[in-house]
Amino acid sequence: MDGKTYLVRTYGCQMNVHDSERLSGLLESAGYTAAPEGTDADVVVLNTCAVRENADNRLYGNLGHLRPVKDAHPGMQIAVGGCLAQKDRGEIVRRAPWVDVVFGTHNVGSLPALLERARHNEEAQVEIKEALEVFPSTLPAKRDSAHSGWVSISVGCNNTCTFCIVPALRGKEKDRRPGDVLAEVQALVDQGVLEVTLLGQNVNAYGVEFRERGAFADLLRAAGRIEGLERIRFTSPHPREFTDDVIDAMAETPSVCHQLHMPLQSGSDDVLRRMRRGYRRDRYLGIIDRVRAAMPDAAITTDIIVGFPGETDADFEDTLDVVRQARFSSAFTFQYSKRPGTPAADMADQLPKEVVQERYLRLTALQDEISWAENTAQVGRRVELLVAAGEGSKDAARGRLSGRARDGRLVHFTTADGVRPGDVVETVVTAAKPHFLVADGVLLSHRRTRAGDATEAGTRPTTPGVMLGLPQIGVPAPLPAVLACS
Repeated sequence: MDGKTYLVRTYGCQMNVHDSERLSGLLESAGYTAAPEGTDADVVVLNTCAVRENADNRLYGNLGHLRPVKDAHPGMQIAVGGCLAQKDRGEIVRRAPWVDVVFGTHNVGSLPALLERARHNEEAQVEIKEALEVFPSTLPAKRDSAHSGWVSISVGCNNTCTFCIVPALRGKEKDRRPGDVLAEVQALVDQGVLEVTLLGQNVNAYGVEFRERGAFADLLRAAGRIEGLERIRFTSPHPREFTDDVIDAMAETPSVCHQLHMPLQSGSDDVLRRMRRGYRRDRYLGIIDRVRAAMPDAAITTDIIVGFPGETDADFEDTLDVVRQARFSSAFTFQYSKRPGTPAADMADQLPKEVVQERYLRLTALQDEISWAENTAQVGRRVELLVAAGEGSKDAARGRLSGRARDGRLVHFTTADGVRPGDVVETVVTAAKPHFLVADGVLLSHRRTRAGDATEAGTRPTTPGVMLGLPQIGVPAPLPAVLACS
């Protein structure tokens, strides 16, 4: 049993990425080690997403590819977790009987025990909880980055958007106490992390569970007082709950980045009503105006769905109009797809695929044009970059590294000796593309950081959490000696 290795594959949103850090931490606390690149792991965990239309096909395709690998490696285990596991439950084992463990979004902490039970009983274990077993952030985590960390402040969502399956899979909103959040941020900063992103399905509704108005703005200000924390981001807020105190906290707290991801979904009031979003276009544009008045340099990004049931040509033109007015620095655009179990899936007037595709191409063309213009306006600007790893696929061939500016824009820059992921550099933007900036000049400054030291040493931050008596693999530690009675 000694020396078992694991691999976690992640699909979906930032919540899933952070859950995978928890899964890695749990497995390492239970005695597993990460599988070296290019080797077959003893345990493969697929952390799934159920939001996209082809999520099911992707999962079963990946499971199909894993079957011959498992057949060639006796004792190998496959586990499936995340939102698709919460939705499909026992159906996964029925369709892929070589799967050993299926666990849901509410019982991430059960994975080591379920693997051990499946191994002992020699049969698949399916455990799906209907409510949160333990807040995920109380579990151990092995972080992916030495310089930037995810911190969940809430899980679940109380909204009822008609296109979204997330509330059914993640449950009602559960908030962490502010002290617990700040303690986790402090633990990351103590290990050299320079940037944290506060996560919530509806992050600015934070505090609803303990009925504390203004809790999210207060949390931003409190995190901003942590010495050594240079950048604070958050995602994703909801326009319905977005309040001016959050804008004030962003503008007045130096470490809070002037970056806002504010999902629009549609620019049509009629479509927003059918989506059950709880706001209208004028309110949305008013938020954008107030953010820019307080922070003229703010970069604002968004999500937009094209082809929602019943969307007319006029509705779509309303969306294009809002995009022109808002001038997003970038947008995540999606073609509407039915998700079983959502009210929108049963709505009349589902649009033909070719209509949705044509509108989608028009929208992306417009947004690319705006993004390029907004990025072009950055040329000549001095930027501070937190150097990242792996964000520029052609960087090595071009003698570049990549980093994120404080407003979240990706910048590919000419590197210099000794610059490492996790360090901080300053440079000047020399060129722009729709989706990134280029800085091909000489660096103006380079600050070596503890995060850069950790990257160079190959270490990553860990947060220990609470193991809850979960089983370990390998030979147990010896019991303490017992003194005989005299």
